Amino acid sequence: MSTDKTDAAFSTWYIDPDAEDKMADWHAPIWRHLIDLIVEKDLSAKSVLDFGCNQGGLLRHLYAMRPFQKALGIDIAEASIARVESLKGNLPVQHQVGSSLLGWDGEFDLAISHEVIYLIPDIAAHATDIFRSLKTGGVYYAVTGCHTNNPLWPKWRTLVAERTNTVVQDRSITDYAKVFQTTGFTVSARKLEFDGFLPYSESTWTPDFADALDYYTQTKIVFRLVKP
Repeated sequence: MSTDKTDAAFSTWYIDPDAEDKMADWHAPIWRHLIDLIVEKDLSAKSVLDFGCNQGGLLRHLYAMRPFQKALGIDIAEASIARVESLKGNLPVQHQVGSSLLGWDGEFDLAISHEVIYLIPDIAAHATDIFRSLKTGGVYYAVTGCHTNNPLWPKWRTLVAERTNTVVQDRSITDYAKVFQTTGFTVSARKLEFDGFLPYSESTWTPDFADALDYYTQTKIVFRLVKP
């Protein structure tokens, strides 16, 4: 695996590959809450994109709660895409290594990314790529708590740099909103406001349990971006 963090693709997001499975387990209740927030209830005839799908957990949860017609999961982590193919079962999902949606113009009714946009070097190019891949009236839900408005960000940006194979970006919530609006999206947002019980676990990301509670209820943001 290359150690150059500017590479277009790499083996895993985390330098420690075992961290991928732990991350999926932790994200499961957050994914279910996010799916509950999605305004579009009936996806039975819809095409869905998961940008930065990692090992495909979000799409599997989505299909279990709101079955879709077909989906694409795309990710730059090659080992994650290789593994997700063994996990998808009979789900109508394709997977692709990379970050470009070239060839998928006007394909998707719904796009989702969870904790991905803060790692994308050229966010304007990403916004254009997603916009082009959506049908007219299509919606992109982009979720992130990693932004400069997060009081934990000064510490977290160091952890991200040390523990992942990615290049950290510093952007505010307003920075994201302006880029997506300039691209042509109708931009709105809300706090994730996770309302379930968070299990306690020792973590260097949130060593104070109160920080974890604040992060998932107050800091994490869900953008709803509509292509007119």
